[in-house]
Amino acid sequence: MFYFWLLLILAVGIGWLFFYKKIYIQTSTMAAVMAFGIFTEGVLLNHFGVRFFHSSFGKILSICNLSIWIAFIESFFIAFINGRFKKLHYTNQINRFGIGTWVAGTSICGIILYKQFVEWRTISEVITFLNILLWVTYIGISLKTFIEIYRTKLYGKVHGIILLTTVSTQSIVLLMTTVFKNFPISATLSFLFIGFGFYLLSVFIIFYRYGTTSWSIEADWNNTNCIVHGALSISGIACMMSAVVPFEIIRTIWWLSAAMFLAVESIEVYRLVRRIQLLGVKKGLFIYDVTQWSRIFTFAMFYTFTSFFHPHFSIIQQVKHAVLSIGVWIIILLLSVEIILCADYMLKLI
Repeated sequence: MFYFWLLLILAVGIGWLFFYKKIYIQTSTMAAVMAFGIFTEGVLLNHFGVRFFHSSFGKILSICNLSIWIAFIESFFIAFINGRFKKLHYTNQINRFGIGTWVAGTSICGIILYKQFVEWRTISEVITFLNILLWVTYIGISLKTFIEIYRTKLYGKVHGIILLTTVSTQSIVLLMTTVFKNFPISATLSFLFIGFGFYLLSVFIIFYRYGTTSWSIEADWNNTNCIVHGALSISGIACMMSAVVPFEIIRTIWWLSAAMFLAVESIEVYRLVRRIQLLGVKKGLFIYDVTQWSRIFTFAMFYTFTSFFHPHFSIIQQVKHAVLSIGVWIIILLLSVEIILCADYMLKLI
């Protein structure tokens, strides 16, 4: 009962703050739930082990994430009741893809409920069915928006946010295979194929945008482009958890994910240097943006995928060891900085 009351107090308290201060969260803010969820379920679990994760501290971390998830849902309902939902979350065509964070965030919370709180597993089952309905709605909106992008030639505004179509789809696979052990293989394969289909489409559009339009690294390279490798990582994990995909394919996905990680993050480092040169350290580096949660999510997802991956070659095993031993502290550092920046941002709103 302690965890139930803690969840209730935190969720109601944060939700009341949103209502009282008239704070409407941005569409992609649920990425914070995604990032914190994979940080606890993936990074901490694999680094510190099951005993740490099932400790009171581990459960409290999970409760905090669940309470934020519920509070964000409350914010969406408040926006709907006050007639601001469409303007905030639907009017901007590219921003619509951010609804994918709602699906993925709900998936990770359903998994947390199922794994961490046995007495709440029935709730996880209900969440799974509701999340599938949300996913169907989101995919319908995304397909409509892809058509609009094609017809109105909006390629110049496209960025990694469209890859949330893949992330949300593969998150459904992870949720289903966790909550329902005997979920039909045909349904699992269908979701996997849909996810990979959206990945190919989205990457093609992103490459077309940056390959055919003029852009600058400082202003036009978006934080969300790191989802290029994050979407591959979650796809690889979904393939592994579903147990219906051959290891050779999973190995290929890991190689592609690692290559994309190196390529995209090399661009990110160069972009960081350029921003610091132009704006200074504070404005170039320590400015809060909701899209920065996507970087923590993708880093943690690659870490988790690597921890599950068992390479046959010794050199790759050494790479895996380096990723796991060093990566955990990089992710903790990034998350800590992001929490501080987010707290400062929220205090200014309050």
